[in-house]
Amino acid sequence: MKIQSTILGQVEASESEILTFEKGLPGFENENNFILLSIEGNEVYQILQSIHSKEIGFVTANPYLFTSDYTFHLDESTVETLNIESEEDIIALAIVTVKEPFNTSTVNLKAPVIINTTSKKAKQCILENTDYPIRYAIDAQLQKDKG
Repeated sequence: MKIQSTILGQVEASESEILTFEKGLPGFENENNFILLSIEGNEVYQILQSIHSKEIGFVTANPYLFTSDYTFHLDESTVETLNIESEEDIIALAIVTVKEPFNTSTVNLKAPVIINTTSKKAKQCILENTDYPIRYAIDAQLQKDKG
């Protein structure tokens, strides 16, 4: 199937790659089907793209790239909703707020997107009892990497 993306243009995808967000994403509750797209030549960032609306796509990244001790606990309701049977079934992605210049962009560590790679169910979860910021500066990690 062909997917239109404002960010990447037209891309080819398989129906088996479709992620289902039962209640959509906050602010986009009517968008339930997304696909995770790679950015050619970039191993850090991916696009979480709506399969129905080309304008709705989010730059995402692995939160562990920004803080190696990133941990979270999912409530029982989320575990059931996503049909999680094992920790190995899930990946977490952080949504990036892209700014110009790019090094001023931020990543949301407080509300990761949790994807069950087996069931293809997904949900954005707001983590309780954590000090993770909503706007973690990407540049902060770039500076650590240089140091």
